[in-house]
Amino acid sequence: MEASKRIAVAGATGRTGRHVVDLLQARGHDVVGMSRSSGVDLVTGEGLADALTGVEVVVDAATGNSPDRDEATEFFTAATRNLQEAGERAGVRRMVVVSIIGADRFSGGYQAAKVAHEQAMLAGPVPARILRAAQFHEFVEELMTWGRQGDVSYLPRMRTQLVSARTVAQALATLATSPESVSQSDEILEIAGPRAENLAEMASLLAARRGDPARVEEISGQSDPDAELLANGTLLPGPKATLAGPTFEDWLDWGAGDETNAPASATA
Repeated sequence: MEASKRIAVAGATGRTGRHVVDLLQARGHDVVGMSRSSGVDLVTGEGLADALTGVEVVVDAATGNSPDRDEATEFFTAATRNLQEAGERAGVRRMVVVSIIGADRFSGGYQAAKVAHEQAMLAGPVPARILRAAQFHEFVEELMTWGRQGDVSYLPRMRTQLVSARTVAQALATLATSPESVSQSDEILEIAGPRAENLAEMASLLAARRGDPARVEEISGQSDPDAELLANGTLLPGPKATLAGPTFEDWLDWGAGDETNAPASATA
Protein backbone atom coordinates (compact mmCIF):
# COMPACT_ATOMS: atom_id res chain seq x y z
CA MET A 1 0.00 0.00 0.00
CA GLU A 2 1.35 3.43 -0.97
CA ALA A 3 2.39 5.83 1.80
CA SER A 4 -0.27 8.38 2.72
CA LYS A 5 0.30 11.94 1.48
CA ARG A 6 -1.43 15.25 2.11
CA ILE A 7 -2.62 16.30 -1.35
CA ALA A 8 -4.55 19.42 -2.33
CA VAL A 9 -6.93 19.42 -5.30
CA ALA A 10 -7.73 22.73 -7.00
CA GLY A 11 -11.14 22.65 -8.64
CA ALA A 12 -12.21 19.94 -6.20
CA THR A 13 -15.91 20.22 -7.00
CA GLY A 14 -15.47 20.29 -10.78
CA ARG A 15 -15.89 17.66 -13.44
CA THR A 16 -12.46 16.12 -12.98
CA GLY A 17 -11.51 17.37 -9.53
CA ARG A 18 -14.36 15.63 -7.72
CA HIS A 19 -13.20 12.29 -9.10
CA VAL A 20 -9.58 13.04 -8.13
CA VAL A 21 -10.71 13.74 -4.56
CA ASP A 22 -12.74 10.53 -4.44
CA LEU A 23 -9.94 8.36 -5.84
CA LEU A 24 -7.21 9.80 -3.60
CA GLN A 25 -9.35 9.41 -0.49
CA ALA A 26 -10.09 5.81 -1.47
CA ARG A 27 -6.33 5.23 -1.57
CA GLY A 28 -6.00 6.51 1.98
CA HIS A 29 -4.56 9.96 1.32
CA ASP A 30 -5.34 13.12 3.26
CA VAL A 31 -7.08 15.27 0.64
CA VAL A 32 -7.65 19.03 0.84
CA GLY A 33 -10.39 20.04 -1.57
CA MET A 34 -9.89 23.61 -2.78
CA SER A 35 -12.80 25.50 -4.31
CA ARG A 36 -14.65 28.74 -3.72
CA SER A 37 -17.27 26.82 -1.76
CA SER A 38 -14.52 25.73 0.66
CA GLY A 39 -13.22 29.29 1.05
CA VAL A 40 -10.32 29.11 -1.42
CA ASP A 41 -10.17 31.57 -4.32
CA LEU A 42 -7.34 30.81 -6.73
CA VAL A 43 -7.57 34.15 -8.52
CA THR A 44 -7.31 36.34 -5.41
CA GLY A 45 -5.28 33.83 -3.41
CA GLU A 46 -7.75 33.98 -0.52
CA GLY A 47 -7.54 30.89 1.69
CA LEU A 48 -4.60 29.34 -0.16
CA ALA A 49 -2.03 29.64 2.61
CA ASP A 50 -4.18 27.75 5.10
CA ALA A 51 -5.27 25.14 2.54
CA LEU A 52 -1.70 24.30 1.54
CA THR A 53 -0.34 23.85 5.05
CA GLY A 54 1.45 20.52 5.17
CA VAL A 55 0.56 19.69 1.56
CA GLU A 56 3.13 17.72 -0.49
CA VAL A 57 1.39 17.71 -3.88
CA VAL A 58 -1.17 19.92 -5.62
CA VAL A 59 -3.42 18.58 -8.40
CA ASP A 60 -4.63 21.52 -10.49
CA ALA A 61 -7.95 20.55 -12.08
CA ALA A 62 -9.48 24.03 -11.91
CA THR A 63 -11.22 25.39 -15.00
CA GLY A 64 -12.01 28.90 -16.16
CA ASN A 65 -15.60 30.03 -16.57
CA SER A 66 -15.14 31.53 -20.04
CA PRO A 67 -14.10 29.98 -23.39
CA ASP A 68 -12.69 33.38 -24.42
CA ARG A 69 -8.91 33.24 -24.80
CA ASP A 70 -8.14 36.48 -22.94
CA GLU A 71 -10.50 35.83 -20.04
CA ALA A 72 -9.39 32.22 -19.65
CA THR A 73 -5.72 33.19 -19.87
CA GLU A 74 -6.22 35.82 -17.17
CA PHE A 75 -7.82 33.21 -14.93
CA PHE A 76 -5.14 30.56 -15.45
CA THR A 77 -2.14 32.86 -15.10
CA ALA A 78 -3.49 34.46 -11.92
CA ALA A 79 -4.42 31.10 -10.42
CA THR A 80 -1.06 29.59 -11.34
CA ARG A 81 0.90 32.49 -9.93
CA ASN A 82 -0.93 32.18 -6.63
CA LEU A 83 -0.64 28.39 -6.50
CA GLN A 84 3.08 28.49 -7.25
CA GLU A 85 3.88 31.29 -4.80
CA ALA A 86 1.77 29.89 -1.97
CA GLY A 87 2.96 26.38 -2.78
CA GLU A 88 6.62 27.36 -2.55
CA ARG A 89 6.05 29.04 0.82
CA ALA A 90 4.19 25.96 2.10
CA GLY A 91 6.89 23.54 0.95
CA VAL A 92 4.79 21.85 -1.76
CA ARG A 93 7.03 19.46 -3.69
CA ARG A 94 5.17 19.16 -7.00
CA MET A 95 2.18 20.24 -9.06
CA VAL A 96 0.15 17.99 -11.38
CA VAL A 97 -1.84 19.82 -14.05
CA VAL A 98 -4.51 18.67 -16.50
CA SER A 99 -4.48 20.23 -19.96
CA ILE A 100 -5.73 19.48 -23.50
CA ILE A 101 -4.22 17.33 -26.26
CA GLY A 102 -3.15 19.48 -29.21
CA ALA A 103 -3.57 22.74 -27.30
CA ASP A 104 -0.22 24.06 -28.52
CA ARG A 105 -1.39 24.01 -32.14
CA PHE A 106 -4.33 26.38 -31.65
CA SER A 107 -4.07 30.13 -32.16
CA GLY A 108 -7.01 31.14 -30.02
CA GLY A 109 -9.78 30.13 -27.68
CA TYR A 110 -9.59 28.02 -24.56
CA GLN A 111 -6.84 25.81 -25.97
CA ALA A 112 -4.45 28.74 -26.31
CA ALA A 113 -5.24 29.76 -22.74
CA LYS A 114 -4.34 26.25 -21.56
CA VAL A 115 -0.93 26.59 -23.20
CA ALA A 116 -0.37 29.78 -21.21
CA HIS A 117 -1.44 27.78 -18.15
CA GLU A 118 1.11 25.06 -18.90
CA GLN A 119 3.91 27.55 -19.49
CA ALA A 120 3.20 29.43 -16.28
CA MET A 121 3.18 26.20 -14.28
CA LEU A 122 6.43 24.93 -15.79
CA ALA A 123 8.13 28.29 -15.14
CA GLY A 124 7.20 28.32 -11.45
CA PRO A 125 9.44 27.40 -8.53
CA VAL A 126 7.51 24.20 -7.72
CA PRO A 127 8.15 21.40 -10.28
CA ALA A 128 5.10 20.68 -12.42
CA ARG A 129 3.88 17.69 -14.40
CA ILE A 130 1.47 18.19 -17.32
CA LEU A 131 -1.15 15.64 -18.39
CA ARG A 132 -2.91 16.54 -21.62
CA ALA A 133 -6.28 14.83 -22.04
CA ALA A 134 -8.64 14.31 -24.93
CA GLN A 135 -12.15 15.77 -24.78
CA PHE A 136 -14.27 14.28 -22.02
CA HIS A 137 -17.34 12.14 -22.64
CA GLU A 138 -19.21 14.73 -20.59
CA PHE A 139 -18.17 17.42 -23.10
CA VAL A 140 -20.54 16.06 -25.78
CA GLU A 141 -23.75 17.05 -23.99
CA GLU A 142 -22.29 20.44 -23.11
CA LEU A 143 -21.49 21.20 -26.75
CA MET A 144 -24.95 20.06 -27.80
CA THR A 145 -26.47 22.55 -25.36
CA TRP A 146 -24.24 25.40 -26.48
CA GLY A 147 -25.00 24.77 -30.15
CA ARG A 148 -28.73 24.19 -29.83
CA GLN A 149 -31.10 26.30 -31.90
CA GLY A 150 -34.66 25.06 -31.70
CA ASP A 151 -34.71 21.35 -32.57
CA VAL A 152 -31.21 21.34 -34.07
CA SER A 153 -27.84 21.11 -32.31
CA TYR A 154 -25.05 22.54 -34.46
CA LEU A 155 -21.67 21.05 -33.65
CA PRO A 156 -18.22 21.69 -35.08
CA ARG A 157 -16.73 19.03 -37.30
CA MET A 158 -14.39 17.36 -34.85
CA ARG A 159 -12.33 14.19 -34.69
CA THR A 160 -11.48 13.28 -31.12
CA GLN A 161 -10.69 10.29 -28.94
CA LEU A 162 -13.21 10.86 -26.17
CA VAL A 163 -12.22 9.86 -22.63
CA SER A 164 -14.14 9.85 -19.38
CA ALA A 165 -13.38 12.43 -16.70
CA ARG A 166 -12.95 9.67 -14.13
CA THR A 167 -10.33 7.93 -16.28
CA VAL A 168 -8.38 11.19 -16.51
CA ALA A 169 -8.77 11.62 -12.74
CA GLN A 170 -7.25 8.17 -12.20
CA ALA A 171 -4.19 9.19 -14.19
CA LEU A 172 -3.89 12.46 -12.25
CA ALA A 173 -4.16 10.62 -8.94
CA THR A 174 -1.42 8.22 -10.02
CA LEU A 175 0.88 11.09 -11.05
CA ALA A 176 0.23 12.82 -7.74
CA THR A 177 1.27 9.74 -5.75
CA SER A 178 4.09 8.40 -7.94
CA PRO A 179 7.76 8.67 -6.95
CA GLU A 180 9.22 12.14 -7.40
CA SER A 181 11.84 10.95 -9.86
CA VAL A 182 9.05 9.97 -12.24
CA SER A 183 6.97 13.08 -11.67
CA GLN A 184 9.83 15.46 -12.42
CA SER A 185 10.24 14.32 -16.02
CA ASP A 186 9.98 17.13 -18.59
CA GLU A 187 7.86 15.03 -20.94
CA ILE A 188 4.23 16.12 -21.32
CA LEU A 189 1.98 13.07 -21.02
CA GLU A 190 -1.23 12.38 -22.93
CA ILE A 191 -4.33 10.33 -22.14
CA ALA A 192 -7.26 9.55 -24.43
CA GLY A 193 -10.03 7.06 -24.97
CA PRO A 194 -9.69 3.74 -26.80
CA ARG A 195 -10.64 4.91 -30.30
CA ALA A 196 -11.04 7.95 -32.55
CA GLU A 197 -14.61 9.14 -32.98
CA ASN A 198 -16.60 11.81 -34.76
CA LEU A 199 -18.19 14.30 -32.37
CA ALA A 200 -21.48 14.62 -34.29
CA GLU A 201 -21.92 10.85 -34.44
CA MET A 202 -21.43 10.54 -30.69
CA ALA A 203 -23.85 13.44 -30.10
CA SER A 204 -26.47 11.70 -32.25
CA LEU A 205 -25.94 8.52 -30.23
CA LEU A 206 -26.37 10.46 -26.98
CA ALA A 207 -29.57 12.10 -28.23
CA ALA A 208 -31.00 8.72 -29.29
CA ARG A 209 -30.18 7.08 -25.96
CA ARG A 210 -31.89 9.89 -24.04
CA GLY A 211 -34.91 10.23 -26.31
CA ASP A 212 -33.90 13.77 -27.26
CA PRO A 213 -35.63 14.77 -30.53
CA ALA A 214 -32.85 17.20 -31.42
CA ARG A 215 -31.18 16.70 -34.79
CA VAL A 216 -27.40 17.04 -34.89
CA GLU A 217 -25.75 18.89 -37.76
CA GLU A 218 -22.09 19.53 -38.40
CA ILE A 219 -20.81 22.99 -39.19
CA SER A 220 -17.40 24.03 -40.41
CA GLY A 221 -15.79 27.45 -40.37
CA GLN A 222 -13.83 27.54 -43.60
CA SER A 223 -12.19 30.85 -42.71
CA ASP A 224 -11.25 29.77 -39.20
CA PRO A 225 -7.89 27.94 -39.02
CA ASP A 226 -8.81 26.48 -35.64
CA ALA A 227 -11.95 24.91 -37.15
CA GLU A 228 -9.75 23.07 -39.62
CA LEU A 229 -7.61 21.80 -36.75
CA LEU A 230 -10.70 20.38 -35.04
CA ALA A 231 -11.66 18.53 -38.20
CA ASN A 232 -8.27 17.17 -39.24
CA GLY A 233 -7.35 15.25 -36.11
CA THR A 234 -5.25 17.74 -34.15
CA LEU A 235 -7.14 16.67 -31.02
CA LEU A 236 -6.17 13.02 -31.48
CA PRO A 237 -3.44 11.62 -29.20
CA GLY A 238 0.13 10.93 -30.21
CA PRO A 239 1.72 7.46 -30.42
CA LYS A 240 2.98 7.55 -26.81
CA ALA A 241 -0.40 8.41 -25.27
CA THR A 242 -2.08 6.22 -22.70
CA LEU A 243 -5.36 4.90 -24.13
CA ALA A 244 -7.99 3.92 -21.59
CA GLY A 245 -11.69 3.06 -21.53
CA PRO A 246 -14.55 3.19 -21.26
CA THR A 247 -15.64 3.95 -24.80
CA PHE A 248 -18.37 6.56 -25.18
CA GLU A 249 -20.95 3.84 -25.80
CA ASP A 250 -19.91 1.87 -22.72
CA TRP A 251 -20.01 5.07 -20.68
CA LEU A 252 -23.60 5.62 -21.80
CA ASP A 253 -24.46 2.03 -20.94
CA TRP A 254 -23.16 2.56 -17.38
CA GLY A 255 -25.31 5.62 -16.83
CA ALA A 256 -23.25 8.45 -18.39
CA GLY A 257 -20.90 9.21 -15.56
CA ASP A 258 -21.47 6.49 -12.99
CA GLU A 259 -18.40 4.33 -13.55
CA THR A 260 -18.14 2.98 -10.02
CA ASN A 261 -19.71 -0.30 -11.16
CA ALA A 262 -17.79 -0.57 -14.44
CA PRO A 263 -15.50 -3.55 -15.02
CA ALA A 264 -12.06 -2.84 -13.56
CA SER A 265 -10.36 -3.31 -16.94
CA ALA A 266 -12.57 -0.67 -18.55
CA THR A 267 -10.91 2.24 -16.81
CA ALA A 268 -7.43 0.84 -16.38
